[in-house]
Amino acid sequence: MGTYLSTPKTDKLSEDGENGRVRYGLSSMQGWRATMEDSHAALPDLDTTTSFFGVYDGHGGKVVAKFCAKYLHQQVLKHEAYSTGDIETSVQKAFIRMDDMMRGQRGWRELSVLGDKLNRFTGAIEGLIWSPRGGESSNKVDDWAFEEGPHSDFTGPTSGCTACVAIMRNNQLVVANAGDSRCVISRKGEAYNLSRDHKPGLEVERERILKAGGFIHAGRVNGSLNLTRAIGDMEFKQNKFLSAEKQIVTANPDVNIVELCDDDEFVVLACDGIWDCMSSQQLVDFIHEQLKSESRLSTICERVFDKCLAPSTSTGEGCDNMTMILVQFKKPIQSPTSAAEVNDDDKLKTASAAVDTN
Repeated sequence: MGTYLSTPKTDKLSEDGENGRVRYGLSSMQGWRATMEDSHAALPDLDTTTSFFGVYDGHGGKVVAKFCAKYLHQQVLKHEAYSTGDIETSVQKAFIRMDDMMRGQRGWRELSVLGDKLNRFTGAIEGLIWSPRGGESSNKVDDWAFEEGPHSDFTGPTSGCTACVAIMRNNQLVVANAGDSRCVISRKGEAYNLSRDHKPGLEVERERILKAGGFIHAGRVNGSLNLTRAIGDMEFKQNKFLSAEKQIVTANPDVNIVELCDDDEFVVLACDGIWDCMSSQQLVDFIHEQLKSESRLSTICERVFDKCLAPSTSTGEGCDNMTMILVQFKKPIQSPTSAAEVNDDDKLKTASAAVDTN
């Protein structure tokens, strides 16, 4: 839980862009929170055939969200599976890789810089002490060299972030999610969730938590965290006998693959500051109404924030940081079929299934 301001910060950081495949608009707003802990990444041209969009909602600090916004898409690109067309594996490994990269001296140094905690004195000391071990590391899938230094035993940050990303290549959409940020697609005006909110109430999450030695109290993991998957939060990932996927809290994402068709209009990625206030269908309906008179997609995101922003902090809803990316598909979508599948309770269902608007 964060501290609230006496008046909300309603300044918005917005951006628009497009290429031959998509148009996008995004915005973020601090709101009532004392600090802004959300980050995002929008790369319509991750490579010549692929677009990448991601939202990262920090908790306990901003640094892990900023780290993911800087590095996660890079790791997707660098994994050997990506070059073979296996986006699902490359993005799943990239989520796990974030935790690995934030450990040790190199991880500590990167997080310190992103958190603006390095003063000139500390920076000078670190510049003298750290050095890459073993020279070049070209035999690895990336160039994240291990560094010796006073923080070589750093186990990683106690803060964390959710991560929800959408990767588009041709007519394929790959959505990966860890936490309670959400991705929703609009098909003929109907909202379909392409991600699942990872909360302690889900049986599959509860089972993993208990097997790993954790517990759920008052709807929170170990009485502390109100979501069950996240990048960072290393205090929940200390069981050396378990894989990363089986820890109390895991960065392992659910991955959902959708074949896009001409009925698909747009996709939305947003942090829970939006979903606390609007259901998936309510947001899709609002966007459709706005699109009748507004062509600038970032402006629509800004209007969503204005609609969600609470008049006071008395209820808590509408008081969180807000970040949203709206991606509109350009027609025609090159699709061999009109069928698409969406994720719901670990099962893939066709788009004709009932809409989940939780």
